[in-house]
Amino acid sequence: MDPADFRAAMARFAAGVVVVTTRAADGSPRGFTATSFCSLSLDPPLVLVCLSHSSSSFPDFDACEEFAVSILRREDEAVARLFATSGADRFPDGEQAHTPSLLPVVGGAIGQLDCTLHARHRAGDHTIMIGRVDDVRLAPGEPLVYYDRAFGTLASSPHRAL
Repeated sequence: MDPADFRAAMARFAAGVVVVTTRAADGSPRGFTATSFCSLSLDPPLVLVCLSHSSSSFPDFDACEEFAVSILRREDEAVARLFATSGADRFPDGEQAHTPSLLPVVGGAIGQLDCTLHARHRAGDHTIMIGRVDDVRLAPGEPLVYYDRAFGTLASSPHRAL
């Protein structure tokens, strides 16, 4: 199988966009954009997210015991791009929101989930992090989606490349 064909096939799967955040051992915030996110179980409430081993934030997430997930709204494309950019200052001073447990999150996200690490599984060049959802906050809004290598909304058909 041609890897390019596999990538093209996966690009045909529309996915919601989230930012996953935690704190490093020194207390500094860390985060990344993900579309590999889904619910896993209702009882107990579990979600999973996948992180590339080549990500600059991988060591911090590989060591974390808790993380937060911010489900992005359609207006958050710039946030998604920022958290997907290697080396970017993702947490400008004074511009981050926090969960009740003081994890950084994206303010105004349509959903925020506080998670305690349940399990980690290495799979290929990624690690699957499974989190037990301890708290949820919801807000109104339309979700940001990613389809065919472009951001869009449920009502649109994106045609520009990332």
